Amino acid sequence: MNNLSKQIASSFLLVLLATSISWAQESPAASAENTVNGVKIKIDYHSPKVKGRIIWGGLEQYDKVWRTGADNATTIEVSENVKFDDHKIPKGKYALFTIPQKGDTWTVIINKVADQWGAFNYDQKEDLVRFDVKVDRTLEIHESLLFDIKDDGTVVFAWEYKTFSFKIKK
Repeated sequence: MNNLSKQIASSFLLVLLATSISWAQESPAASAENTVNGVKIKIDYHSPKVKGRIIWGGLEQYDKVWRTGADNATTIEVSENVKFDDHKIPKGKYALFTIPQKGDTWTVIINKVADQWGAFNYDQKEDLVRFDVKVDRTLEIHESLLFDIKDDGTVVFAWEYKTFSFKIKK
């Protein structure tokens, strides 16, 4: 291989590497955590971006279980027994799924199998609890998916023009 061929091959590999690194950062890992009344709460998720796409009813279908993020299923971990909107949840780590629906109500699912890739192997028999949340439309776009845990135990989800919340308490 002559020098020009080596330079072209090296350049191609660098472009390929840069592209794969850029692609890997499209939905970076993120977490939200807080300690509320002595209970440590942590949510681990991957944060996709809107990037001009139609999200609800497009990229994320209505009436279908969604991992509530990208890549691995989103997880929620609590250090003590708690209640999620009055539903008893034992101390532990769980997958957090949602079912987006048209209108102003979605279903939140707490599933006992925390370590899952997406929702591809989701099994409803492993659900610990399901409950409905009110979904609001925001005036400003949230380009990147975001979870936040407020000091009062309110878990807030926001992405695109949609947001919902539920409360965790002892």
